[in-house]
Amino acid sequence: MDVLEAIRTRRSIRQYKNTLVDDETIKLVLEAARLAPSWANTQCWRFVVVRDSSIKNQLADMLSKNNPATNAVRNAPVVIITCAELGKAGYLRRESGERREPATDKGEYWYMFDVAISMQNLVLAAHSLGLGTVYIGAFDAKGAANILKVPDGYCVVGLTPLGYPDQNPEPRPRKEISEIVFYEEFARQ
Repeated sequence: MDVLEAIRTRRSIRQYKNTLVDDETIKLVLEAARLAPSWANTQCWRFVVVRDSSIKNQLADMLSKNNPATNAVRNAPVVIITCAELGKAGYLRRESGERREPATDKGEYWYMFDVAISMQNLVLAAHSLGLGTVYIGAFDAKGAANILKVPDGYCVVGLTPLGYPDQNPEPRPRKEISEIVFYEEFARQ
């Protein structure tokens, strides 16, 4: 499957088969995530792969109330949690390597961009291999970090169940290109 086909056909999957996902397949999707671009090549992302049912249930309890992905986290064969090393992305460095002030007005939150790009690589690679994902951001990140023993200096950003889809959702409506693209300056239609 080429990249444009993967982008066109990927869907958020919330129901998974019980089929195990082998280690080599997990490594392939993590390799795709690893190869993502990042601010000054800081590669601030880190991934925690969870197969343990007890941990998956604890993570599911961290999702926002009535989150439609809660059962997916409980039932998918794998959950991948994305974390970020703080204080790297979005900062310029002195020649000595010391951290300087944020380089842009997005400053200390630039890690969100880097982790999102990495996660997009992961979900597209997963889809190309016949796997389903749904990127989840509405959860208690500090609670999840506690469950996963994430050390100081890092934060949990997102998570996704990973497994073979047990559903085939229809595409959701997308805005027309004319509604979202402007030339030379931002203009109302």
